[in-house]
Amino acid sequence: MERLKGPGPAGGCTTATCGWRALLLPQLNRQSLYVYGSEVAVEKECVRQLQSGVLVIHPFSLIRSYYIMCMMAITFLNLIGIPMEIAFLDAGDSGLGWEGFNVFSDTLFLIDVALNFRMGIIPEDSEVAILDIKQIRVSYLRSWFIPDVIAAFPIGYILFFADLQYHNDDNPSKTNRMMRILMFVRILSLIRLVRVSRLVRFFNEVEKVSNANLEVVRLFFRILSLFMMIFLLCHWNGCIQYFVPMLEEFPSDCWVRKENLMNATVSVKYSWGVFRALSQMIALSYGSMDAPTNYVELWIVMVSMVSGCLMYTVLVANATTMIANTDPTAKEYKSKMSRLEHYMAFMKLPPELQLRINNYYQARYGGKWFDERDVMDTVSTALKEQILTAMCGRLLKAVPMFQDRDINFINAVLLKLEYEVFQEGDVIVRQYAPGDRMFFIDHGQVMMETESYQRELCDGDYFGETCVLTKGKHLATVKALTDCQCFTLSWDGFHAALQGFPDVRKDVEKLIQLNLDDRLNVV
Repeated sequence: MERLKGPGPAGGCTTATCGWRALLLPQLNRQSLYVYGSEVAVEKECVRQLQSGVLVIHPFSLIRSYYIMCMMAITFLNLIGIPMEIAFLDAGDSGLGWEGFNVFSDTLFLIDVALNFRMGIIPEDSEVAILDIKQIRVSYLRSWFIPDVIAAFPIGYILFFADLQYHNDDNPSKTNRMMRILMFVRILSLIRLVRVSRLVRFFNEVEKVSNANLEVVRLFFRILSLFMMIFLLCHWNGCIQYFVPMLEEFPSDCWVRKENLMNATVSVKYSWGVFRALSQMIALSYGSMDAPTNYVELWIVMVSMVSGCLMYTVLVANATTMIANTDPTAKEYKSKMSRLEHYMAFMKLPPELQLRINNYYQARYGGKWFDERDVMDTVSTALKEQILTAMCGRLLKAVPMFQDRDINFINAVLLKLEYEVFQEGDVIVRQYAPGDRMFFIDHGQVMMETESYQRELCDGDYFGETCVLTKGKHLATVKALTDCQCFTLSWDGFHAALQGFPDVRKDVEKLIQLNLDDRLNVV
């Protein structure tokens, strides 16, 4: 199949080339690239699906992404509306709009059950999507088929036709009987709350197929799903508060009569129900000055309290996990600093030295722990060269012996650089001390001084270039005037980089000899 540039699944099959079938094929996003490894691999997956000749929706297809988001919204509306309909709307008075929504929802969930037999699966232990109809059917029947069928039971159709019969029947006895049937069917419609499992699954799938697939997006979805579940728990508890007295036909000592809510609007009843539920869930009061008046209300209160405890537990556990995972580097830094403080106290270091060590760690890591060597060891050589070029390329270009050199030599030198931090007042090198490395100042100021000369160096400057070649002695003392971030090149590293470049080595030796009298750090 010819690869085409532009939008569309894998950039190789669009609606112009594949028609409507392009909507069923995997699209290019971070998740599909992570699973398959490259754009070419995604395109091969498109070819594989097209060659199979079966009508299957790929897990990473465009239509699948939009379908999941649509079903998630419909499911959430159902989980809000069904309890309210049962608790606060009289049988036969739901209204045509709500009944139409019920029928539409039931139809959609029945279609969802059918579509799941044509929905490709990405196994956790494999990167190859299952597109075989038989395997998809067996997997679905063994997993979520029964819960989905229960959740999709078409109560909306039954209620719709029962309401029609109720409004068209003028016989009082038949009307009363139909009213009881309607009440029973509405209570039976509670099985549709099983759709909460679908909501959780949809949330997980949205997180997986999200084109952003960033940690911030994942965190957003987790927080959103957590608050939606807490809202549903409070909402259901509020509906139960009113629903149970309604089943008892509002006894004289129930809270609904005490609060004069018999003829109140649905919004007022619902508000009072949620208020009582929240009061019980957070254990502040019973929602009124009176304790439960009968064992039914007592059980409602206990259920609300237990669900409130569960809500607290889930909220605290998730919040703790999110906070811990939000900034793991800061957490690791605090852990390292805690161990360091214990070590310094055990070794009885002077307070001034302890303070300097703490300040060094703050200047070196900025409150977040990381290990450059670990990072550099885990990336490819090409990426490592690009990282070091971005950080140190301009520093090398300022040194004459590195100017106009072979790019391969420059990259070899970059790979030998090491990062160091010096605090204000640190003596970086001492006069007449043996030198075996060269320093490149990334940020900061230093003072180079001898008995007769002083000179300030700052960002982009360098010193010790002759020592890196000859391992001589420094003729000047260099002291940090501010916190300094430097890169160093050791004698061993420099000569290892020169091994494959003899011509460069000769040129560098000549250049050092010519500039020997013009530099302060001479050997």
